[in-house]
Amino acid sequence: MFQTFEVTSDPGQGPARLAALRAAMAAEGLDAFIVPRADAYQGEYVAPCDARLAWLTGFTGSAGFCAVTASEAGVFVDGRYRLQVKDQVAPGVFTPVDWPEVKLADWLAARLQKGAVVGIDPWLHTLDEVAALAKVLTPAGINLREVGNLVDPLWTDRPTSGTAPFTAYPLELAGETATAKRARLAEDLKAAGHRAAVLTLPDSIAWLLNIRGHDLPHNPVPQSFAILHDDGRCALFAPPEKAAGLAAHLGPEVTLHGQDGFLKAVAALEGPVRVDPKSAPQILSGILGDRLVKGEDPCVMPKALKNPTEIAGARAAHLRDGAAMVRFLAWLDAEAPKGGLTEIAVVTELERFRRATNALQDISFETICGAGPHGAIVHYRVSTATDRPVKPGELLLVDSGGQYLDGTTDITRTVIVGDAAPDHIACYTRVLQGMIAVSRARFPRGVGGQHLDALARFPLWTAGLDYDHGTGHGIGAYLSVHEGPQRISRTSDVALQAGMMLSNEPGYYRAGAFGIRIENLLVVRDAPALPGGDDRKMLDFETLTFVPLDRRLIDKAVLARAERDWIDAYHAATLAAIGPLVDGAAKDWLIAACAPL
Repeated sequence: MFQTFEVTSDPGQGPARLAALRAAMAAEGLDAFIVPRADAYQGEYVAPCDARLAWLTGFTGSAGFCAVTASEAGVFVDGRYRLQVKDQVAPGVFTPVDWPEVKLADWLAARLQKGAVVGIDPWLHTLDEVAALAKVLTPAGINLREVGNLVDPLWTDRPTSGTAPFTAYPLELAGETATAKRARLAEDLKAAGHRAAVLTLPDSIAWLLNIRGHDLPHNPVPQSFAILHDDGRCALFAPPEKAAGLAAHLGPEVTLHGQDGFLKAVAALEGPVRVDPKSAPQILSGILGDRLVKGEDPCVMPKALKNPTEIAGARAAHLRDGAAMVRFLAWLDAEAPKGGLTEIAVVTELERFRRATNALQDISFETICGAGPHGAIVHYRVSTATDRPVKPGELLLVDSGGQYLDGTTDITRTVIVGDAAPDHIACYTRVLQGMIAVSRARFPRGVGGQHLDALARFPLWTAGLDYDHGTGHGIGAYLSVHEGPQRISRTSDVALQAGMMLSNEPGYYRAGAFGIRIENLLVVRDAPALPGGDDRKMLDFETLTFVPLDRRLIDKAVLARAERDWIDAYHAATLAAIGPLVDGAAKDWLIAACAPL
């Protein structure tokens, strides 16, 4: 199986490791040290060998950091992980801190005296992160010092990095040659007056060079660095044993180098050199000096704007994945009421259905399968220690996805086992209304995700409810399941454009009771003109995900006519799309699930 269920967190590990880190800090003359969940490439996901935050604290979430002083150790997490962190870190040793409501720099400034020294590993913090720290700490007389990583010498059983080779991604799936991509981006660099751009994000490099890798669990990205020049030449810095087979695919204008030559090559560049302060490690600032020009990674926006081939691949992947999900939900509906199922059994069976497509390369993230109160832990991961029975009368939240060569999927369905309580129905219906509102949205060009986020939340707000995560994230094309720059959230001002793919996943979580999330994937498209409208260019969404909603949880009486019509149209489209791909009991279940309200 791609999913694993071993226990990866032990709160008891923290105290001794924290004491060892404090001893190392004292030896370095540091009053504080910051341990982020990050690696040198600054992508969202890290390999096991780079999971320093989890090693130190026990917290395994996908975002966060620990600030350690002589007397405190704050673990900063966002709203997705407020419940999880309390279960994973040692109480009284590590203190959970609500982030970004509490800023790291403010927290440090309130605890350190003038003249104190805060240590950071310059490979593990971005330029923007360091600038934000310095803006607050420097006026307070607190010094930032770049040091070697203090955790690594203490981590005596640290895993080794993977050795699987990088692979070429074929043109028939990519839709554009790497040569054309390099030429297109080189023209942009030249127009901006930039001689080169330094690339550190693995998914940017994967997209630019049409390559994929196996360095991270569930994310087919190649951990590497690259330098793109304004004439289209590119240098790729990667372990030789991983990149050796790519020479013919990459061609003569892409040179291969070991990673140990990366900083030397950066130092030799003529300026101006573009570096993305949001994703590039701070170490580049000291090397480039005044040759460094801050600007967006040139791959980020072109990668987000999917070409017709990538969109066609996403449609095909979602049909395949939708059929697997329908078979799974039909099985679940038949088996769960009998009793005997656990969260691990559900996750195992779901992966079996996806594997039966004979196209699954991996899951796109570890399946979130939360029964009852576990559903309220937004990014819950079941283990042998936490495995819970699936009980009648409880909600089951399943958030999962697959990696296929033609696309990446991400879908959440919340279902009831047995009879639903009135609270289940009321909250589910409000979440569904928010999901429908985003799905139906029609909006002018220039609108960002922050404008649409309120549509998803409004039905919950009217009942005094909300959720502590974004409504939607971008998604890659056989790449990372989370991709930017577009998002649907309160803070995202990136204008949505045709070709961008996004998730649409409002939710509601009641601690100790249940969690609800409903998620489809969407692609932004040009909207057709409407009779009586002006000539303003508008956008709307095409839904990619076709899997029935749980009608037992829908309160039809509170739905507007347009909402009921949307559900019926969605289910009719689902039956038309998925019906020919399934048979037997799954087909019977699908027909019943897609009947008009």
